[in-house]
Amino acid sequence: MAHADPSLVLDLIDAFRRSKTMFTAVSLGVFDRLHHSQASSAALAVELNLHPGALTRLLDGCVGLGLLTKSGELYANTQEAEVYLRRESPDTLSGYILYSDQVLFQLWSHLDEAVREGTHRWDQSFGGKSALFDHFFRTPEARQTFLSGMHGLGQIGSPAVVRIFNLNQFRHMVDLGGATGHLSIAACERYGNLRATVFDLPAVVESARPHISASRAADRLSVVAGDFFADPFPAGDLYAVSRILHDWSEEKIHRLLHKIHAALPAGGALLIAETLLDEDASGPVSSQMQSLNMLVCTEGRERTPSEYKVLLESCGFCRVEARRTGSPLDAVLAFKKE
Repeated sequence: MAHADPSLVLDLIDAFRRSKTMFTAVSLGVFDRLHHSQASSAALAVELNLHPGALTRLLDGCVGLGLLTKSGELYANTQEAEVYLRRESPDTLSGYILYSDQVLFQLWSHLDEAVREGTHRWDQSFGGKSALFDHFFRTPEARQTFLSGMHGLGQIGSPAVVRIFNLNQFRHMVDLGGATGHLSIAACERYGNLRATVFDLPAVVESARPHISASRAADRLSVVAGDFFADPFPAGDLYAVSRILHDWSEEKIHRLLHKIHAALPAGGALLIAETLLDEDASGPVSSQMQSLNMLVCTEGRERTPSEYKVLLESCGFCRVEARRTGSPLDAVLAFKKE
């Protein structure tokens, strides 16, 4: 028997250590501090109230991962750390990293039970019956961490989603569960005749206002507070759901899609932003991992293009087309018959 290469397995054994190293450095404020000036481990240990020897190991690990550089005794941020790991960077992913560290890391530790039982792990991980959004919104700080994380990811994926289909035919997009408004902003900045309304819970929708104010399309962007399961939708000819459908059970998804279909005018459309599985579910790895992520923390899952077609047609939609964008979010567009 030929000797198998162990590198794949060894790499996967080591993978969580690399993630946790980055998570910890973000959580401890290493990249935020090094934004101001390079520093030695001894100086950082004093400023951040950390153990000098242990911090040196963490910093050297970040050098090895390409997140820091080291010149003599001085450490500095790489460009990637400056852009994505500082909390004050406009493109930061620190919110999603903190959410991954504080929440997902705990949920994933119970993946075996999730696979045995087919249910999320909120009760097991955090106690009580609090589930997904109750946990995220339990405090203003937790809500801000979650929304910041979604915004950072959205800024990477949303511009690609609004480019992949030509949306010039639409006049008013309603972004259901639009959170910080990243999809609406990307759409209005690309299409000069489009208006957009961010529709989300009262505690969430206010987070969109500062991002909208900073957009060059601010005069065509608005916010409306509401619950998309319970409240009437603002009128529009294009509804959008970004990272929404993968959160919910089949019953809730059908209910929401029927409600969207009923609200659309003839010829209107629904834009879905989610990651797509291959038709045989053999890839991409990022989509497979996201589907497992949905297993441990939601009622939902990721889908293939054909599964979206069947789902949407069962709710009255037609002309369903799925497209890959090359970003963390893919797109599906479906129409209401004229």
